[in-house]
Amino acid sequence: MWGVWHVSAPAALHAQETEGLTIQRAVALALQNSRELALARAQQFVAERTVSANRSQFLPNFYTGSGAAYTNGFPQTPGGAAPSVFNLSYIQALFNPPLRGQLRAAEERREVQRLNLEQVRGAVILRTVSAYLELAKGRHSLGLLRRERESARKILNFTRERVTEGLELPIEVTRSEVAAARVEQRIARVEGHDEVLEEELRSLTGIVPDRLELVPEKLGLESRQSIPELVDLAITNNVELQQAEHELRAREHRLEGERGGHWPSVDLVGEYSILSRLNNYDEFFRRFQRHNLNLGVQVRIPVYSAQTSAAVQLAQSELAAARAELENKRFDLTVEVRRQAGRTREANAAREVARLELKLAGENVRLLQARFDEGRANLRDLERARLEENDKWLAFLDTEHEYQQAQLQLFKNTGRLASIFP
Repeated sequence: MWGVWHVSAPAALHAQETEGLTIQRAVALALQNSRELALARAQQFVAERTVSANRSQFLPNFYTGSGAAYTNGFPQTPGGAAPSVFNLSYIQALFNPPLRGQLRAAEERREVQRLNLEQVRGAVILRTVSAYLELAKGRHSLGLLRRERESARKILNFTRERVTEGLELPIEVTRSEVAAARVEQRIARVEGHDEVLEEELRSLTGIVPDRLELVPEKLGLESRQSIPELVDLAITNNVELQQAEHELRAREHRLEGERGGHWPSVDLVGEYSILSRLNNYDEFFRRFQRHNLNLGVQVRIPVYSAQTSAAVQLAQSELAAARAELENKRFDLTVEVRRQAGRTREANAAREVARLELKLAGENVRLLQARFDEGRANLRDLERARLEENDKWLAFLDTEHEYQQAQLQLFKNTGRLASIFP
C-alpha cells in the first residue's frame, strides 16, 4: 500500500495552494524551480552549439579584409599572397576524416547532455518525493507521539496516586518519569527533523507558507516484475548506462576520424581580390589585371605526421577506457538492481510483520479496555497497552517508509519514474 499523509501549501504562492500540497504538485513546482535543471539545460545548449561549431567547417565560410603595407621589391603579403585593396576568401571542407570524427563525437556527446538533463530531472523528482514522504511520515509520527505523551502523563499521575496511597514504591514514579521524558525526547527529535524537511521542501518547490499541509495521495510504485525482468529494464532504460554507451560511440567516431588523418584531405577554396598599381605590379608582371578570381580544390596529402600517429594512440586509449567504464557500469547496475529488489522484498516482509504486530497491539488495547470497563484492569495497564500500540504504529510507519524508499530507488534505476511524474 502506497500512501502519504497531509501537507499544505502556501497562500503566498497561489490561492489554490491553501487547500494543500499534493505530491504531484510538489514535484511539478520543484521541476519548475530547480537550479540544477537550469544548469543542465545550459549544458545541453552548450553541447548543441558545439555540434554547430564542428559542422560549420563543412559549410561555406567567407572571409574578407584589407590592409596597407610598404613593399620594396616583389609585392607580397607575409603569407605569400599578393597584396590587394580588397579580398574575399572562401573555404569549405569536403573531405576531412579527423574533423568528421570530431563532428560525430560532438553529436554523441550532445545526446549525453540530453540524457544528463533527464538524469537531473529524475534526481530532482527523487529528492522531492523523498522529502515529501519523510515529512509526511514525521507528521504522522508526531501525532502518535503526542498521544504517547498523554498516556505517559496519565500513567505518571496514576503511579503518584498509588505511591501516595502506599500501594507502590517511590521508584515506580521515577520509572514513569523516565518513560515520559523519553517520549518528550522523541517528540523533540521528530519536531526538529520535520522543521529541516519542511524547509528543504520549501526550497525545492519555491513555496513560502506559514506551514505546509500534506494532502493524502497514492502513487503506483508497486513492482511485480521478477528480478531478471527488472535487470533487463535497467539495462534498457537506465540513463547513466545510456550516457556511457553514447560516450563509447563518441570515442569510436573520434578514433575512426583520427585514423582517417592518414588519408588526404580535400577543401573547396576560392579567392577574389582587387589589386592596385600602387604595389608596382606592372614592374614585375607583363600584364596587370585589377580583378582576380581563383576557385578550385585544395588537396593536402600527409607524407608523415607524428601528430596523427599520436592522436590515434590517444583515441585508442580513450576508447579502451570507455569500454571498461561501460562494462563496469553495466555490472554495477545489475548488482545494484538485484540488491534493491532484495531490499524491496525484505522491506515488504518487514512491513507485513509490523502490520500484524500493530493489529495484535490494537486487539490487546480493545481487550484491556473491556477489562477496564468491567473493573478488572487498572488505568496504568490500559495506558501502557496504548503506548505499546503507538510504538507499533511508529514501527509500521518506519517500515512503510523503508518500503517506499526502496521502491523509489528501484523505479529510478529502471527508468520508470517518468511514468509516474511525466
